[in-house]
Amino acid sequence: VHLVASGGGSVQSGGSLRLSCAVSGKTHNAYCMAWFRQRPGKEREGVAMLDSDGTTGYTDSVKGRFTISQDYSENMLYLQMNSLMPDDTAMYYCAASTRLCSWAFAEYEFDYWGQGTQVTVSS
Repeated sequence: VHLVASGGGSVQSGGSLRLSCAVSGKTHNAYCMAWFRQRPGKEREGVAMLDSDGTTGYTDSVKGRFTISQDYSENMLYLQMNSLMPDDTAMYYCAASTRLCSWAFAEYEFDYWGQGTQVTVSS
């Protein structure tokens, strides 16, 4: 499975961005898809997950603002980010696991990673 993330950029506080992740290769092996982020000076953290049955999960700080979705016909994973805040500034990564989502946002559970796309939110 090969992942390529895109869509990052600079936006003012309160703005929106949509991140995209192109999924290729043995896509049938990807049961759990997720977005992680690494904020400046912090460890990488899970943001949103999408299981193969359509169930989604979010970390508390983005609930109600971010939406994860997948277009299976186009093999694309998305992260719609609304009401962005400066604290959302980070490098965002898409990831895929060959296992069902455990909802623990544990990095070690993910087998494939995109290269990251930078999101910068100014106040």
